[in-house]
Amino acid sequence: MKITENKYKAMEKLSTKDGIIGALAIDQRGALKKMLAAGNFQGDVDTTIVEFKKLVSEELTPYASSILLDPEYGLPAAGVRDDEAGLLLAYEQTGYDATEPGRFPDLITNMSARRIKEAGADAVKFLLYYDIDESAEINDRKHAFIERLGSECVAEDIPFYLELVSYDATISDATSPEYAKVKPHKVNDMMKEFSKDKYHVEVLKMEVPVNMNYVEGFAENPADVIYTREEALAYFKEQSEATHLPFIFLSAGVSAKLFQDTLVFAHEAGSTFNGVLCGRATWKGGVEVFATEGEAATREWLKTEGRQNIEELNAVINKTAQPWTTKLTK
Repeated sequence: MKITENKYKAMEKLSTKDGIIGALAIDQRGALKKMLAAGNFQGDVDTTIVEFKKLVSEELTPYASSILLDPEYGLPAAGVRDDEAGLLLAYEQTGYDATEPGRFPDLITNMSARRIKEAGADAVKFLLYYDIDESAEINDRKHAFIERLGSECVAEDIPFYLELVSYDATISDATSPEYAKVKPHKVNDMMKEFSKDKYHVEVLKMEVPVNMNYVEGFAENPADVIYTREEALAYFKEQSEATHLPFIFLSAGVSAKLFQDTLVFAHEAGSTFNGVLCGRATWKGGVEVFATEGEAATREWLKTEGRQNIEELNAVINKTAQPWTTKLTK
């Protein structure tokens, strides 16, 4: 797919010199609040989130090609990132609208693609919850929503990274065996939809198409297996063939080791993924340290365990991911 010179330069800024996207994600807001609450944190949550994001950015962006942040808490962290690291800014509010069916998104009310670009971002990132099997009325609203965002990014000549998270409106637990059975269809078919030219997406940020905890060889117990190894490999291959766009994997909060093993599995399947945008698998262990032991201990954790997590992940994607330049030209 052909993109503009400005978008191409921005894509280069967001990736390694070899065209692999090794991005660090810390645009979490609600999730971070829940993690602090789980540790019975009693301090100023908003200030703590800002300071934690700054620490993560300062200590880990020297080892990442770029960082994803949110404008609400993350702009101070953007200012202390490594000079070589690109910047993505989130456009959506945390979570989704729970007042009506459909998990509809909300934009950050005082932001626009123009303002995101003016804040120094190299790309706009947007998260959409999507059930391919939900009513046509609900999904058509979401299609129009993404069309508008894509047009905004075209007008501002900035890359559009679309993060897609699948769900089933009739299954409440996305970690359940019931959902695992339908997940390949949910993920791969929504990927086909949002690869259409009308959305003006440059990069899709995707879940893997199966729940690895139910894959033969990954499941803790044989009774938990829902996908044979061959079936899971086929779903990864099907996902890769569902789009002509660059796509990257999100970690979805799994452990660093499982995420790395999943990427190796995807590569074995023949998936042509182009990198990662990895969040909690890299830094979540530092949250409790920051809440209980403070800045110095957290900085030490990031310099050791955090850095190890990201460098081990880099080693994996450098062997398994393909450059986005095989899919985008200027």
